[in-house]
Amino acid sequence: MDDIVKAALKKWPHVPHCHGWLALDARGDWYMRDERVQAAGPFPQVKGSRIVHEKLREFIHRNYLSDEAGNWFFQNGPQRVYVQLEAAPWVWRLQESVEGVAVCSHTGREAQAEGCWLDEHGRLFLSTDIGLGLVHTQDMGIAAQAVESGLWTPNEVRFDELPARFGYRLDPAAPR
Repeated sequence: MDDIVKAALKKWPHVPHCHGWLALDARGDWYMRDERVQAAGPFPQVKGSRIVHEKLREFIHRNYLSDEAGNWFFQNGPQRVYVQLEAAPWVWRLQESVEGVAVCSHTGREAQAEGCWLDEHGRLFLSTDIGLGLVHTQDMGIAAQAVESGLWTPNEVRFDELPARFGYRLDPAAPR
């Protein structure tokens, strides 16, 4: 977390949390969802405005965290902005390496694959040392090679089982 964010939290500890205004899609893109977009429909059917400003994305990435209940959020100064997730808290980018396959999150964090999961929609998820994430569609060729070589063995799982199994919530505003 940025030092400026830590200082803001100390200065203004009781700022209300924000729900419904930020979302992460299955390709690792962030979306702003203002009141008009929220009224138009749920995420991901209605996504909102894709965040393309590089410095803002970098700020979100550095301050992207989760709480003890499995809600993911962006700590924006003193305000916690909860994130709606299309699929999982992380979106993995893969790269072939000498050791096999390097796994890196949409935020730039490196991770170590620990398990491999295939849902009923044919989407590949990796459980890692930092949590569960969806393999980016552009990296499925590398993932297929890892499976074919025996590096990863996919376990079948229903998508709706993943949040409870891996301790995250797709929509922090939704009742439990």
